[in-house]
Amino acid sequence: MTATALTSLFRARSVALVGATDRSIWSTAAFANFERIGFTGQVYPVNRKGGVVHGLPSATSCAAIGEPVDAALLMVPEGAIAEAFADLNAAGIRNAVVLTSGFAEVGAEGAAKQDALLAAARAEGVTLLGPNCLGFINYADRVPIWTTQPPMPVIQGGSIGVVSQSGATAGFIAAFAQRQGIGLSYQVSTGNEADVSVARVVDFLVDDPATTVIGLFLETVHDAALLAAAARRALLADKPIVAIKIGASETAARAAEAHTGSLVGDDRVFDAVCRQLGIIRVASIEDLVFTAALLARLGHVRDRRAGLVSISGGVCEMAADQAEAAGVAVPSLAPTTQDALRQVLPAFGTPNNPLDVTGGAMLDASIFARSLPAFGADPSIGLVACFMDVPDTPEEIAGYRGGIVRQIGAGFAASACPTLMLSVLSRPVTEAGRALLAETGITYLGSGVQHGLGAIGRAFTWAERQERGVPAPPAVPARATERPTSEHATLAFLGARGVPVVPLTLACSAAEAVAAAQALGGPVVLKIASPDIAHKSDIGGVLLNLEGAEVVAAGYDRILASVRAAKPDAAIDGVLVGPMRAGGSVELFVGTLRDPLWGPAIAVGLGGIWVEALRDTAIRLLPVTPDEVLDMFAELRGTKLLDGYRGTPGIDRRAAAEAVARIGDAALALGPALASLEVNPLRATAAGAEALDALAIWNEEA
Repeated sequence: MTATALTSLFRARSVALVGATDRSIWSTAAFANFERIGFTGQVYPVNRKGGVVHGLPSATSCAAIGEPVDAALLMVPEGAIAEAFADLNAAGIRNAVVLTSGFAEVGAEGAAKQDALLAAARAEGVTLLGPNCLGFINYADRVPIWTTQPPMPVIQGGSIGVVSQSGATAGFIAAFAQRQGIGLSYQVSTGNEADVSVARVVDFLVDDPATTVIGLFLETVHDAALLAAAARRALLADKPIVAIKIGASETAARAAEAHTGSLVGDDRVFDAVCRQLGIIRVASIEDLVFTAALLARLGHVRDRRAGLVSISGGVCEMAADQAEAAGVAVPSLAPTTQDALRQVLPAFGTPNNPLDVTGGAMLDASIFARSLPAFGADPSIGLVACFMDVPDTPEEIAGYRGGIVRQIGAGFAASACPTLMLSVLSRPVTEAGRALLAETGITYLGSGVQHGLGAIGRAFTWAERQERGVPAPPAVPARATERPTSEHATLAFLGARGVPVVPLTLACSAAEAVAAAQALGGPVVLKIASPDIAHKSDIGGVLLNLEGAEVVAAGYDRILASVRAAKPDAAIDGVLVGPMRAGGSVELFVGTLRDPLWGPAIAVGLGGIWVEALRDTAIRLLPVTPDEVLDMFAELRGTKLLDGYRGTPGIDRRAAAEAVARIGDAALALGPALASLEVNPLRATAAGAEALDALAIWNEEA
């Protein structure tokens, strides 16, 4: 589907309402929306019985309209869709919005009907939005093909494009935004996404001049590759994407014996996608709307250090706590700034950040106008956020509360850095309040302290990510012909792919084990070598710190006896003999998996027993660069351990990151038949990294 196809849909200048009737709330609302939104094109009711519908003469079919029509809204029952679609094609209409339900959302029979509908659309070159969707509103061009009443009055000049698989949720987002005085550029419901998906709409909005921020509500992702490509383009275009994603898949259940799936799951993979592609993930409609609005109004904030101001010391303390939780830096003031503020504040005021202008501002609101420019001029502050509620009524605006807001506006106007006013509690913005904000030029969010500082933190994080750019992904390695199944074979494969691995010798007798141990010249580890045994220690298949010929020989016999008793049918290749590595290291877990939506991904965490105890992992889609792996290390809750902790030595992070990236490349080379490749542990030291154990899990059907 081309951008031109969506342009002709979203900017349609003539619309047929198929199944129009005065008895339907959907039809009545859809028709009324053309007047509500200010559509200046042509609307054609279509009803097979003809007559007058919604005050206009109704055509008995689309073909009977006799004029070119850009788009049609299909509101007929599911059983009449095929006939309506044939009529659509006969009339040459190439864009359709399908309200009708009863397709893939109801099961296999409905899915077959949806496939047939899509095939008919593709055969005629029709762009299809839906089925089972409420439609869309293009506020920027005043084109509504939407089947419920939108929130009124419309906030003009909005620049947030909202795309939702759920039509009702799109309506909730739009309604909440309207109550906050926040306008939208688009409101799109994609429904079942037979043809037009969220990803395709995002790709369209990246190039839409009226849209500066994109908001998403996702239940699943139907075109992960396109969404990823669109997100990369959005990041490069300095156009933020804010997303709510609900639901989870059965990735963990499909991971078989591997740990990775149970540690990750598709929801955490989506988190990783957001980190890599610069998508801002939020958990609520409030955070989506406030974050998107902040970004739309302030744009890209370059200096991400905040100065916080309130008339209340208690609010200042709450704001400081919330800023820390949101990762927002609140620096101390320079001595020159403190001196300047002392000239303005009452004698009992203290020039700090956060700045309490004190209750003296109730008596002399000009304290705001005089203190804010000096505060914002501090060399360590890049954004000033002042906490004050906008009054709701003309009477309040005419009183002292309106006077305070006007003084804040004057102080903001004289400030050299970006400024923002936030409410103390989350609250709607009335028409009178919006008029006062327009008068004063204040950028305002009725978000409350917590949502407001959360939005600032997310905007700062996004800006930092955007400035790092989108590096070109490394080349995908050539496909390997090997299919390792045992630990020994997997480690050998990794070694051939540039991963540092522990030297191991396969012994098929006690004597060979002794000879291998003597060649190593120190304590050794013995491990069973079997393609049928994934977890060796559980059945006595691993012995540590063995030294001396008799001890090694006895260990060899002990391992074989234990494993044969526990797994009598397992194929046994022998026993692996390797050097005992101990002390001065951190054990890391590295695991890959193939997510059903996003493809191959890699997880890194603390290894050994800690990977299960802490479940502390960072994830990225493959391939990854060493620099991306360094970012993953920084995300771990246990990241301090990598630099040494209470006497333990730190590791060479760069060397470990190189090893992890090569493990990821090795997994890609093994192809889609690989379910998971795990290295646990990857031993990391100040001198480098070394894979001590590896496991490849294969899809049985591949």
